[in-house]
Amino acid sequence: MLDKSTAVTAPPATVTRTESAVPRALQKYLALDDFEPVARRRIPKFLYGYISGGAETDAAMRDNRKALDEYGFVPRVLNDVSGRDQTTTLFGKTYASPFGIPPMGSSALSAYRGDIVLTKAAKAENVPMILSASSLITLEDVRAANQAAWYQAYLAGLPERIEPLVDRVAAAGYDTFVVTADVPVPPNRENNIRNGFQVPLAITPRVFWDTVTHPHWLFGTWARTMMNFGMPHFENMDAKRGPPVLAKNLMRNIGARDQLAWKHVELIRKRWKGKLVVKGLVSPADARIARESGVDGVMLSNHGGRQLDYTMSGLRTLPEIATEAKGMTIMVDGGIRRGTDVIKALALGAHFVWVGRPFLYAAIAGGEAGVQRAITLLKAEIDRNLALLGIRSISEITPDLVRKF
Repeated sequence: MLDKSTAVTAPPATVTRTESAVPRALQKYLALDDFEPVARRRIPKFLYGYISGGAETDAAMRDNRKALDEYGFVPRVLNDVSGRDQTTTLFGKTYASPFGIPPMGSSALSAYRGDIVLTKAAKAENVPMILSASSLITLEDVRAANQAAWYQAYLAGLPERIEPLVDRVAAAGYDTFVVTADVPVPPNRENNIRNGFQVPLAITPRVFWDTVTHPHWLFGTWARTMMNFGMPHFENMDAKRGPPVLAKNLMRNIGARDQLAWKHVELIRKRWKGKLVVKGLVSPADARIARESGVDGVMLSNHGGRQLDYTMSGLRTLPEIATEAKGMTIMVDGGIRRGTDVIKALALGAHFVWVGRPFLYAAIAGGEAGVQRAITLLKAEIDRNLALLGIRSISEITPDLVRKF
């Protein structure tokens, strides 16, 4: 678990390369939000809508930003802020920054070898990355590319499917297992229907036209994947390989999630020897149950606003949950786009944060180098923000630094 009280003794890490060392094609990206317009142009509309949209009215997604925007800073001045360091310890490992890349399903459908791109960039920049169960690249291949990667599961409430999967993940060498808790049934994402996205994928005339009018994606991602690796499959839903992305039986394969319960988390806890995390809760009562079930950490999240509409941002219950942590690691995601957002979440009680869509957009726009550029931009913002707040390290971030507007 992160120890915010640990004194910083390590020399300050370099947070960014000089601009002249950044490839010319990437110099135009100055903030995380800069990657999205490029990604939007490159991928078909049905894919962009799937990534960018939320459920129903998008109210839950909007609240992620709204909750962050409600806080301002109370900086301190005339402190010696030289020698700044943002290294962070999480589950016994030291990372370069207090943020990581969360699970994002079907990343390899949007960016060529997307999961490998994300995990290699995370390794190069020394931040954690979590592989999604709904990925299209085997968990073994991702672990081979990054021995620090985590695995995230979408589980049916069936022990006969859970136990073999846990054993497979352990055999691959993963040391952190994440259970996603907020997907008992498929959400109502009307934007997907309007944009032509469906599960399983279907090549309708509309999707066909959408595809051929985006040649960068058609040839650079889809055709290249088909030529080098064949039809993409859901590789990591179960202990065995799942169906292809065009399979008619896909919905049957992902069924029975509405039976998942805390007893299954306890079953995993008994079988899994590594760190266990539950993702997708915002209720303090659920965080308390997670702790009592032997969970090592929780990720407060409304799933990027993609599940139950009007679910409030995890940031809103973060302070209350932080007081109940009692040794459990508290992480949060949702709407984080700036270094200031990262620091706000830490000030309100989080030990660590996760940033999703922008890193996938960076993978689409610039591949591995694009993701590294995005990571270094966020690192640089945090470094600058620490100085402007009058502090030198993550351990000095306290609730006194923020106020509600």
